[in-house]
Parts: sequence; C-alpha cells; structure tokens
Amino acid sequence: MNRRRLPIFAGLAFVVCLAAQVAAQIEKSQTSSAQLSELMPNIRSKAKSLESSSGMQGAYKAFTHEHKISPNSLHYSDFVVVRLLFEATRDAGFWNMHWSITDKPPNSDEIWHQWKGITRPSYAEKTATAECDELSALFAFLAARSGVKSVGLFWPYPNHTVAVWTAHPQNSQTIRVVIPTSQIFLSETDTFDTHKFDPWHQKTIYDYTRHDVAGTFRIPRPLFNFFLTQIDKYGGASTEALQQIRSLRDAVFQHTLTPEVAARQAVRRSAAYSLSSEDRAAFQHFADDLRLH
Repeated sequence: MNRRRLPIFAGLAFVVCLAAQVAAQIEKSQTSSAQLSELMPNIRSKAKSLESSSGMQGAYKAFTHEHKISPNSLHYSDFVVVRLLFEATRDAGFWNMHWSITDKPPNSDEIWHQWKGITRPSYAEKTATAECDELSALFAFLAARSGVKSVGLFWPYPNHTVAVWTAHPQNSQTIRVVIPTSQIFLSETDTFDTHKFDPWHQKTIYDYTRHDVAGTFRIPRPLFNFFLTQIDKYGGASTEALQQIRSLRDAVFQHTLTPEVAARQAVRRSAAYSLSSEDRAAFQHFADDLRLH
C-alpha cells in the first residue's frame, strides 16, 4: 500500500465533508426564510377569505354610502386588499410598524433591510421604524404587487406624504381615496379614506411603479409567519376596533403604556361595547399576545 496517498484521501474527505456542511447551511438558511413572491399569494388568499367578514363588509358598506356609489360599481376584492394592506402597514398597524423621523429616501428599501434582521418578532416591539413617505411607499409597493392598480403617493404638505388609491366606479366619478399610513396632521380618529386632506389638490397622482425589492427577497420565516397570523387575527375586525387597537399598540411603542396595562384596557374596551365576534376576537388576541411578549 502506498502510504503517500493517505494524506490525499484525508484531504479529499475533508473537502467533501466541508461541502456537505456548506450545503446543509444553505438549505437551513433557505428553509428558515421565505421569498417575497411567496408572501403575496398568501396575502391575496387571506384577503379573499376576509371578504365575508363583518368588519370588511361593514367598511365597504360605509365607503360606498359615503361616496354615494353602488356596491356593485367597484371591484370589492380590490377594496379588501387595499384596506387590509393599509391596516397592516400603517404606523402601529398589526404588522408592528412604527413612525419616526428617519431622513431616509421616499421608498421602502430601508424597511425591508430592517425586516431582514427580525428573526424573533415580538408583539410588544416594532418590526421596523419608518417615516411617512417610507410607510406610504411600502403600502403602494405591496398594493401594486397584489394586483391593485392606481396607487400612488400624495403630498398634502411639502413635508408630509400619504398614499392615494384612485378608484374608478362604473357610471360614477373617479374617487381618490386617501390612505394615511401615519397619524401626522390627523386626529386619533382619522383613518382609511380620511377627508382631512384633499387629494385633488395634487393635479396628478402617479402610480408607484418602483420595484423596491425583488420577488426573490428573503424574509425570515418567523417574521413571514407573523405577518400572516396577524392578518388572521385582525383582518376581519371593524374600522373602529382596529383604530382603538392601533392607539393602544402605539402607546406601547411610545412607552406611555406598559404591555400589561394596554392588555387590560383592550379587555375593558371589548367588554364595554356591543361588538361583533371578529372585534371581540381582535381585542382578545391583542391582550393575550401582549401578555405573552
């Protein structure tokens, strides 16, 4: 036997072992994350299932009544996606975004960068911090990826940005729906389709067509699952319930309420009103999750 071959064999074995370890690490990293292209079909599917919820139907009824249009004049499915993404991505919405001055460009790139590092999302902690133009860009980007057209950015003031969905009802005038992804210049009660800003003040609202991240962008699996389970918990609740929960969540982020106090207030508010089953469940989810944080 040629003993000089032993080191060669040992070297080859080491290389094979190292390659197997690298392959295992790559496989592990891929299974512990998911692509953006996987998130969007899940959002559309969940939006479809929410079409029959009392909260979504009530919001659509109020919307069509406010604008004096027939419920059949718009694609209800588009309304559901737009409202769902608004409640998810707004400041202190149920994806735990948080507004603050960041001086970042008016796109959602930095949000995705922050999300890439969230491997253990907490119900009492923000998933990302962003300014009004970043939040509005995130909403517009996701709406476009979900197949909703005519979503762009609107500047009611030189230093403030919101999103606008331009809806085209049949046999009626075009509607510009203000999507206030933060409460800046608004009261605590202002929400989806607020009239505090006149979107016709801006002559043209261009569709947000920028591709902030590619479909192959990888989201940590725990955060990916958090996004979807939050939709399940809150997507069917009423506008009023979601606004109250948003205020409590914001108070937790601002450290003006502890998670326990916010949880107790959520339970009290749930008991104080005659609520739908979806609203009661949303308040209870909020309280239970804060107590587990």
